[in-house]
Amino acid sequence: MSTPLPSSSAAKPLRSDGAEARNRLLEAALALFAEKGFTKTSTRQIALAAQVNIASISYYFGDKAGLYRAVWLDPRCNPDVSTQIMDGGAALNLEEAIAGMFRGFVEPLKQGQVMQQCMKLHFREMLEPTGMWQDEIDTRIKPTHMALVGVLCRHLNAAEADDDIHRLAFSITGLGVMLHVGSDVINAVRPQLMAASGALDQYGDRLVSYAMALVDAETRRRTAQVTPSHSTRKPLP
Repeated sequence: MSTPLPSSSAAKPLRSDGAEARNRLLEAALALFAEKGFTKTSTRQIALAAQVNIASISYYFGDKAGLYRAVWLDPRCNPDVSTQIMDGGAALNLEEAIAGMFRGFVEPLKQGQVMQQCMKLHFREMLEPTGMWQDEIDTRIKPTHMALVGVLCRHLNAAEADDDIHRLAFSITGLGVMLHVGSDVINAVRPQLMAASGALDQYGDRLVSYAMALVDAETRRRTAQVTPSHSTRKPLP
């Protein structure tokens, strides 16, 4: 659904302090970038939608690219799920690290429509890349994944990560990602699962249990693997 722009009669900038003007620019830019993409959105359209002077964009963000980057990195739009894992280090046990990661996935969903626009922006960035998605993979997603792998290695008493530990880390993270990329499907099939803050918190708690079940299954698999097998060689005559 397109974001309606103010008519020319409503184009007079609103008086506001700096923080309010900056926030309105971020909100207007998010809606327009998500709907039209970076290339097809002009700074004039953004300023008009935010009802601020167009010079405010250069004042707060430098240029359109700077504004796009600020929208992309805004915690309301791009939650940081790495804090608990990256900052806790060896002090965290696995369940604490996973619970902290899932809180990072759940909390932004409480914003409702804003998060839907954010997901639309992410999908558009993948189709019409500006470099922000690749930068996020390199600077945030990959380090977070490796930190989770490290916690899993400690839990599984593995000296180094093998392919199965990486598969397990991707599977655990995928539980949280599904809340975002599959929110439309969840709301269509079982809307009460995400209808309120408490319901989202409960969803996050369940995800921790599901993730730990995946870890338990991998623990059993690895234990079975190291069980000595009997030799089938025939004895020498």
